[in-house]
Amino acid sequence: MRIATVEYEGGPRCGVVVDDVLHPLPAGQTLLALLRRGEDALREEGERAVREASPIPLAGLRLLPPLRPPTVRDFVAFEEHVEGVARAVTGDTEVVAEWYEAPTFYFTNPYALVGAYDDVAVPPGCRVLDFELEVAAVVGREGGDLSPERARSHIAGYTVFNDWSARDLQSREMRVNLGPAKGKDFATTLGPWFVTADELEPHRDGEGFLRLAMTVEVNGEEVGRDLLSNMGWPFEDLVAYASRGTLVRPGDVLGSGTCGNGGCLAELWGRTGVRSPRPLEPGDTVTMTVEGIGTIRNTIVEGRDPVPIPPARKRPRERP
Repeated sequence: MRIATVEYEGGPRCGVVVDDVLHPLPAGQTLLALLRRGEDALREEGERAVREASPIPLAGLRLLPPLRPPTVRDFVAFEEHVEGVARAVTGDTEVVAEWYEAPTFYFTNPYALVGAYDDVAVPPGCRVLDFELEVAAVVGREGGDLSPERARSHIAGYTVFNDWSARDLQSREMRVNLGPAKGKDFATTLGPWFVTADELEPHRDGEGFLRLAMTVEVNGEEVGRDLLSNMGWPFEDLVAYASRGTLVRPGDVLGSGTCGNGGCLAELWGRTGVRSPRPLEPGDTVTMTVEGIGTIRNTIVEGRDPVPIPPARKRPRERP
């Protein structure tokens, strides 16, 4: 089942996508609310909508993010991506040993989500804008200290995830040994819709990974291609790690991290030592397609100038 959220008659409307039409759920119903009621409720409401609701053509409707998640974690689960970006940022030629020990993530901004075909503004002060091709898992059941085996049943579905990055802002702030922050929290694309986990099970390989083709194009030219199954950990390991010592709850979104082989520009820059292709500029269109899920496409537009904030003053070292 595929669940989309669209802008319809002045507000958001959630529904089931079948071919090129939306079978709407009752007004006010959201994917997050259904996930909180349980996957049985999601399936039953979706099947009822397909049987009974009058279909709405998707053509011409604005696709919103499929849900408004309470939290968004983004992992870094592709070794090839880490290797390339490390070369670009620090000049290191090897992945640090700590990467292999546990699946690292950061929290990004759930208020900065954009839809599958929305424009994306250059963030204030950014001159080196990049995309990042990922897939995200969406949690369907609450759980804490999960084992990977148990965690699989806590994944309700998946969506395409573009973790936009302001590389110059990110580079500055991470030299303080904290972050990323403003290098990341201006935009994250989710879409085009949420695909329930059962739809992707036929793509699972013998090691438990989802073997899905992933591609990214800039202005119609392919710059990256990889397989989701090249992750260092499957999604259930990521969910289990996220739940360690805490809870994951319905609607939580967990990004895979950027795929390799051109999943972002910074990886390519690190491998070649040349900033080519160039950073994204207003007018550029980034198109991402993930097998079994769908396609998202965003065009870059001019952003706002940064509101000035003065540098820190040198503090005296007086004590009371």
